Amino acid sequence: MITFRELGLDEKLVKATDALGFTHPTPIQEQSIPVLLSGTKDLIGLAQTGTGKTAAFGLPLLQLTDVKQKFPQALVICPTRELCMQIVNEVEQFKKYIPGMHVVAVYGGASISMQIRELKRGAQIVIATPGRLIDLIERKAVNLEEIKYVVLDEADEMLNMGFQEDIEFILQNTPQRESTWLFSATMPPEIKKVTKRYMKNPFEVTIGKVNTANKNIVHQYYVSQAQHRYEVLKRLIDFNPGMYAIIFTRTKLDAQTIAEKLTREGYDIDALHGDLTQPQRDKVMNAFRDKTLQLLIATDVAARGIDVKEITHVINYELPDDTEVYTHRSGRTGRAGSTGVCMSIVHTKEMYKLRSIERLIQNKFNKSEVPSGKEVCRKQFYFFLDKLLQTDISHGDYKTFLPMLQEKFADISKEEVLQRVAALEFDRFLKYYENSEDLNIREQKRESRRDDNYGDKSSERTKGRSNRNAYAENENYVKLFVNLGTKDGFYKASFLQFILDMSDLKKDNLGRIDMREMNSWIEIDKKAAKQMINSIDGKNYRGRRIRMNNANSR
Repeated sequence: MITFRELGLDEKLVKATDALGFTHPTPIQEQSIPVLLSGTKDLIGLAQTGTGKTAAFGLPLLQLTDVKQKFPQALVICPTRELCMQIVNEVEQFKKYIPGMHVVAVYGGASISMQIRELKRGAQIVIATPGRLIDLIERKAVNLEEIKYVVLDEADEMLNMGFQEDIEFILQNTPQRESTWLFSATMPPEIKKVTKRYMKNPFEVTIGKVNTANKNIVHQYYVSQAQHRYEVLKRLIDFNPGMYAIIFTRTKLDAQTIAEKLTREGYDIDALHGDLTQPQRDKVMNAFRDKTLQLLIATDVAARGIDVKEITHVINYELPDDTEVYTHRSGRTGRAGSTGVCMSIVHTKEMYKLRSIERLIQNKFNKSEVPSGKEVCRKQFYFFLDKLLQTDISHGDYKTFLPMLQEKFADISKEEVLQRVAALEFDRFLKYYENSEDLNIREQKRESRRDDNYGDKSSERTKGRSNRNAYAENENYVKLFVNLGTKDGFYKASFLQFILDMSDLKKDNLGRIDMREMNSWIEIDKKAAKQMINSIDGKNYRGRRIRMNNANSR
């Protein structure tokens, strides 16, 4: 395999790559660096996020830049603050053995006066977001007339965010540039227009096919009813303990609502969306990078330029409206040679969109079954056992406590201790998933025809009459009506847990539960009916007053 030295890099840069553990260049680096080192050739690099594009342009920039000249000679433009900071961090590592090389990041949400002071110190390389750079140009705080090299990183994302006019304005203000380097994951028509206008016979490097997805990513989809999306999401998270994931939603309202619901249920998650201030955004991103948060839920715009290592999963709560956006979403995992999984929750009406994405990324999706409640509990149990067996006990003086533990558990068998440990860890899961239904749409249809007759109003009326007769047959039970249903986000297991928690009753008091979209009927022991009605009737759920009463006395 070829080495960085063989690409033509000088010894100081090779020493830096060695120190970072970069022994061999990635394909985009191997094909781009020799071309870019000439300094006079325009280049278009098409490769997925996470393939090493920063080093592909960062190393040549450092070699071509004259450290003795204390003015901007190279400019890197990228779409977001996060990506800007990431590029700066990587370039700082590459220039470790080049004294006097000064790199400055300029982006919105930070003190512009401090950035101006940094520029005046004599920066040779400027890394910027378009909006803040234009602000500095108009203030005459930065002079781009001596810029020789311009890099457009994540060009497709910048154009998707509406920066086309800004990019053209910046390019017009770099009259002395000797070459323009454009890097992108996809090649939409807008980029082609920019390349034709501002680049001369660019050398093209394509890693994989244009718009194809990273081959290290497994693409899965789960078909379920739209009303069950949230429960499917929970099921996927619980079935993959230890996942470190980004969840994508189409709207910021969905992102915030789902984050709040999952937080209440004990998950380490926060939301990233356009309503956050920059300090709030930084706080969320720092917590996610530090793995204080296991999950991050974000909109496409808010997630632009996020580059976090070791993300194991990407979950599409809904498929994006723009099929090309899928490539950016899925590219957050499977980075730098690692493998990743991209999961999508879809409805049958969205299958056409799924096929469009398959054609775009030239890759097949694997249809997967939504795991059952029992499968989730089993997976969590095995995960807990592995964690228990791998727990490091070498650093503590645990032997000191052994006599006390042995005395405490003298009358309890080893099997019972294990059962108690399992119950302590899994009680919540077992209760939640005890009566969980199958969320796969295939099963839903079968169950629907057999039990619920959804969509058939005449049969529903007939079923209502037969239900009343069925309930009447059991003299020990009464039937209660409540104005909560699937439209409120419930399914049978979660609804069961809700009414039991509210009434402080046991499951043994209940019989059948018949749920509809707007309301539900509950079969309950006569002795417990009054307690349930008194506990729930008149309370509020999401701002709506709950009505509960005896169904036969309505």
